[in-house]
Amino acid sequence: MNVFHAALLGFVQGTTEVLPISSSAHLILIPRLLGWPESGLTFDVALHFGTFLALFVYFWREVAQLVRDGLTGFFKEDGTTLRLPWLLVAASVPAAIVGKTLEKPIEEIFRSNPFWIVLFMILFGLILGLTDRYGRQHHNVEQVTLKAALIIGSLQCLALVPGVSRSGITITAALLVGLSRIEAARFSFLMSLPVVFGAALLKGIHLFKTGVPAGEGMPMLVGVIVSAVVGYICVAFLLRFVQTKTLWSFVWYRVAVGGLFLAGLTAGWLH
Repeated sequence: MNVFHAALLGFVQGTTEVLPISSSAHLILIPRLLGWPESGLTFDVALHFGTFLALFVYFWREVAQLVRDGLTGFFKEDGTTLRLPWLLVAASVPAAIVGKTLEKPIEEIFRSNPFWIVLFMILFGLILGLTDRYGRQHHNVEQVTLKAALIIGSLQCLALVPGVSRSGITITAALLVGLSRIEAARFSFLMSLPVVFGAALLKGIHLFKTGVPAGEGMPMLVGVIVSAVVGYICVAFLLRFVQTKTLWSFVWYRVAVGGLFLAGLTAGWLH
């Protein structure tokens, strides 16, 4: 992994992890298309940590407020706002459990098969678009119930399958339970913080035990910086975009790119 590869994959991660277009699909298929080797554990840690930094820096005021509300809400039950931190925690539990137990089997089944990755990229993109068009979209985050939070958190488990998109499936689920487009994106980003941090922490612990391979320190740092900067820009962009636009731009992107990857598979450019 050289610095150029690290910068490009950091850009891809920062963009596709935040936007509902599937980071896993892009990070698996683009290196295959270009003939690059697998990024490996070191760079996985860099990408996850970079994304976490982008989300944390953008939402740091809300995170601080959520921590205060969470500590207060643990002892009191006055006001719906104080429930939000615990609903975010509840929404993160299903993905944490399923990710811990099934991440490796799921990756072994789907990660090595580009056809399934492309199929899920297109299929779940269309589901996102249909939900965006026909969802009720009249609730805000403060109206989320425990049942709704668990539904969103349970559907987030599907993001373990490459091509589904974590932000895509959580925004889809949030729209299904009645959140408005902007509130669905906001809830998706907030609930991703513990998930992305947990993934970075677990991979980071493993990396600490094995050590950073020689020559990968600089590419790792570049990957973190690029992923964080681009991720921050994309968070700001998406939250502004959905205030006035539908999500169909991302749907058509997924369908178009999925179609190109399918053509690559058919022509033998992609293995």
